[in-house]
Amino acid sequence: MSAASLPSLVVVTPVYEDVEAASKLFQELFKNFGSNVYVVAVDDGSVKQPLEISSLLSANLPGVVINLRRNVGHQRAIAIGLNYAADHLPQAERIVIMDSDGEDLPATIQELIAPLESADIDVVVAQRKSRVETLRFRAFYVVYKWLFMLLAGKKISFGNFMALKPEAVKRLVAMQELWIHVAGCVLTSKLRMATCPLHRGPRYAGQSKMNFVGLALHGFKGLMVFAEDVLVRVGIACAFIAVLSILASISAIILKLNNIATPGWFSIALGILLLVFLQTGALTLMTLMLTGVVRGGSVATINYKDFVAGVEFSDAKLGSALEEEGQK
Repeated sequence: MSAASLPSLVVVTPVYEDVEAASKLFQELFKNFGSNVYVVAVDDGSVKQPLEISSLLSANLPGVVINLRRNVGHQRAIAIGLNYAADHLPQAERIVIMDSDGEDLPATIQELIAPLESADIDVVVAQRKSRVETLRFRAFYVVYKWLFMLLAGKKISFGNFMALKPEAVKRLVAMQELWIHVAGCVLTSKLRMATCPLHRGPRYAGQSKMNFVGLALHGFKGLMVFAEDVLVRVGIACAFIAVLSILASISAIILKLNNIATPGWFSIALGILLLVFLQTGALTLMTLMLTGVVRGGSVATINYKDFVAGVEFSDAKLGSALEEEGQK
């Protein structure tokens, strides 16, 4: 089999200490697509349960396991998988990103990729009809979406489960934001996006490695993609509060001149308002300066190959062909 004769559907999935769930995912992919799917599994520096190519072979799936030198997080693991697909899999017509724990259902992939038949759509993202999560997570997610809209001015209601055309993948891998937050990168990429309501499934096995602190950090990384927008909005809010403090100070002075004030009230009120003005004014200047730094900052280049410790192929001859493709 040559690189050109590989399946046109490519699935990119990160795996971290979760071999049992990943193996079940591979079996479900074979159940739904047979050998008509090529898997790019990125082992994110697993130590206790490293993913091996045998998991793909036992499921009769063609694919590759990319072993990373260290744990880089699932967002960077996805970025590495997409970079690999862009370099080595030119035959890919549809690239699907999905988690390996079973919450992204292989049976819904056909429904997810269907809108890509339109020439006006570059990427399709999954919106959840239902979730199998705790009340604490749901409450946090609602607060996060509200803060994201408030600070970034964007609505985010999707995660990693998405389908892309090859042109969209090439655009994303050229963006440094992909290494920070995949969904945020899609939002800022200006790609033509469609949504597909899908149900979320339960985990195949084990427990989620993502704790509350990790979820909070993941949410803040999403805001980092829109750092410039966030800084401008914070600056505007600080300037607005500074103006209000000036108006309140003028009102306090007028009340004092008209003897409409209790003893000691004027000095306390004016002192507090002066402090508010100085603090918000300083914050406004700082946010304007940081916005300039963000806008004028140089674009960092990241070579995904620096993170790769080794690559295992389900077919050795095919692996050689793919390596030659990547060197072109």
